[in-house]
Amino acid sequence: MINFRIIFKILGFLLIVEGVSMLIATGVSALYRDYDTMPLLYSSLINMGIGTITILLTKNARKDIGKHEGFIIVSLVWVVFSLFGCIPYITSGAIPSFTDAFFETISGFTTTGSSVLNDIEALPHGLLFWRSMTQWLGGMGIIVLSLAILPVFGIGGMQLFAAEVPSPTPDKLNPKIQQTAKNLWGIYVLFTLAETLLLWVGGMSFFDAINHSFTTMATGGYSTKQASIAEWSSPFIQYVIIFFMFLAGTNFSLSYFAITRKYDKVVKNEEFKYYILFIVGFTAIIFSGLLITTNLGFEQAFRDTLFQVVSIITTTGYATADYLTWAPFLTILIFALFFFGGSAGSTGGGIKIMRIVLLMKNSYYELRRLLHPHAVIPVRFNKRAVNDQVITNVLAFFMIYLIIFFISTILFTLIEPDLESAMGAVASCLGNIGPGLGNVGPAENFYHVHPLGKWFLSFLMLIGRLELFTVLVLFSPAFWKK
Repeated sequence: MINFRIIFKILGFLLIVEGVSMLIATGVSALYRDYDTMPLLYSSLINMGIGTITILLTKNARKDIGKHEGFIIVSLVWVVFSLFGCIPYITSGAIPSFTDAFFETISGFTTTGSSVLNDIEALPHGLLFWRSMTQWLGGMGIIVLSLAILPVFGIGGMQLFAAEVPSPTPDKLNPKIQQTAKNLWGIYVLFTLAETLLLWVGGMSFFDAINHSFTTMATGGYSTKQASIAEWSSPFIQYVIIFFMFLAGTNFSLSYFAITRKYDKVVKNEEFKYYILFIVGFTAIIFSGLLITTNLGFEQAFRDTLFQVVSIITTTGYATADYLTWAPFLTILIFALFFFGGSAGSTGGGIKIMRIVLLMKNSYYELRRLLHPHAVIPVRFNKRAVNDQVITNVLAFFMIYLIIFFISTILFTLIEPDLESAMGAVASCLGNIGPGLGNVGPAENFYHVHPLGKWFLSFLMLIGRLELFTVLVLFSPAFWKK
């Protein structure tokens, strides 16, 4: 039987975490003496109050967490966090519509970055900070954060980690899951601080620097400016953000190995090699196309290309240029990147580089098997034979991903008649990217989308962030059987 008491207890604990996070945003608001101080404070108290009551009501809950509880908790926490996280927007009047406030919040926690705001600079400092913090918390994963703390209460977290980080081959840095979570968050915080310092030195205000560091490391893409990173023409700032987007899209295990001087594990990692290869390849082609089809200078064309390629492949979604104004074949290449995603074990969304590589290899070896039907030709990754079950999982994920994309696009055209915009919106939200195509491109936003469409896209953000299976399994009748 599913242990619902422990589910509510953990959700209560995480609501307290969210409340404390809001309290930090309240401090920022008070520092700038903005009008959102009290709305943020009340929202924080509501979160912590309901969280505390929930914990007290479930204090005698059994502490065991199985797969069923793990899937339910991980799926529910993003919804619960978004429901309570949108309260400051509504109570302050910054986003009075509940649908819009929820969309903005779940877009933050899932690190999608799609926005309904037409004048971001009009938001007070506290709400801007909270908006960025939703992405920073969602980036490494609320559940991974809880894994570093929940064991203190005697609650094991392996099932939560498996549901929250469902990469094809999970890579634990330490045999103890709590230590793994601490290592990951340590690296995450270190990179955030480093980027903040560099952006500050580069000319951003400290407030803008820390906000953009939050959303860069989360591969979320929320900016404090309506023009996104195009607000700053500084090459230094843009190259710093490119570098940290690249790091955020890399498997954090590799960052840990690099910091601990285990460079051979980084250099020999096959996914990392393909990650670099895809970035270099797409950058070279699009850069060449820009030189031919535009009047941009050499460095400007290179920087714009590299920025957009890294921004899209890591699913960050920042913009320094409107790629919809480029030649059509260049826009198509950018759209193709919507289906790549960062490395497994990164904060990026999308299909993930590892799955793309395994699909390519399996397709190639399938051709060889046709020529040599009696030969045993296993798919190898990092010089190891990949289990058939992993290949099956990857193939299933890829097929389900494409099926959801096509069906969702068809359904969304009933709401958004423009096919280009519908494809862009669905691909963007499913891949947790942010900007899309057409009416939801980098120069536009999602404000004009029908409320029903916003709820539909919110669901796509959720299943995309949790890599499909974690959420979809809840809709299986077999899941709820004893």
